[in-house]
Amino acid sequence: MNERVLVTGATGFVGAALVSRLLTCQSKQVIAVVRQKNVSFPPEVSVSTVSERNAVAELSLDNVSSIVHCAARVHVMKDTSVDPLADFREVNVDFTLALARKAAESGVKRFIFISSIKVNGECTPLGRPYQADDIPAPKDPYGISKMEAEQGLRGIAEELGIEVVIIRPVIVYGPGVKANFHSMMSWLNKGVPLPFGAIHNKRSLVSLDNLIDLIIICLDHPGAANQTFMVSDGEDVSTTELLIRMGKALGKPARLISVPSILLDIGAGLVGRKDIAQRLSGSLQVDIRKTRELLGWSPSTTLDEGLAKTAEAFRSGSD
Repeated sequence: MNERVLVTGATGFVGAALVSRLLTCQSKQVIAVVRQKNVSFPPEVSVSTVSERNAVAELSLDNVSSIVHCAARVHVMKDTSVDPLADFREVNVDFTLALARKAAESGVKRFIFISSIKVNGECTPLGRPYQADDIPAPKDPYGISKMEAEQGLRGIAEELGIEVVIIRPVIVYGPGVKANFHSMMSWLNKGVPLPFGAIHNKRSLVSLDNLIDLIIICLDHPGAANQTFMVSDGEDVSTTELLIRMGKALGKPARLISVPSILLDIGAGLVGRKDIAQRLSGSLQVDIRKTRELLGWSPSTTLDEGLAKTAEAFRSGSD
């Protein structure tokens, strides 16, 4: 009998790609959890529709062997919520832990939680990457909520015996990517001059293909049980280098102006956008040695291959 894998957030950027890849695994049956009743999937995908409220109570976990929990209230740049932490906790902590507890009580063997590098923090000193087992130091409500969910999951694993796997992605890019990554591609595609030609930071990225590869390995690998993993493409780049290589993938030379990063930081501070400056000029690196050694996993897609695939989708308008 094929294993039944339930995927929450199945219409999202990561969830949709995971469902698509799981369909190529002959040993897996896929249950896609969605909120919208009019979402269509291939006929071989079972669809479970839930409302925003009482979602866990509505889910049937009969004969489900593993859950990949991608659904989340995601980080937003301009959050207008009166109490952002409470809103993040409602979805990222309360719903996650209720689902994990029901999974354990229903006999689900493994619960894979797609967390975030923001559990570790916002930046690293150059050349000193985050480790999977570092003490968490989240700085914003989103990161705090993901940390609290991780802590609660470990408690449920210890109490009820379900195997928990935590994956903390860095920035994920690939066909259909939105937000800042999409904006950078748009600027480059239009030939807009950008003042990012002299940034000497280092940032880890992960292609959607590499993240999905790791998730699928974590479904069955015995060494993944009750572990926390970092994931990246295995190659760290500066913002300047990323833009140059992104431009190459798009077939549009990057028009970069060499403005010292300190001036960019000052300018961003004057307009109240220090967070943007941090993302552009700060470093954030992760060490994936534990992931490689414990799981025998290596990134199968290079940064340039991932950028080429992302650029192709951007040019075709499929994103």
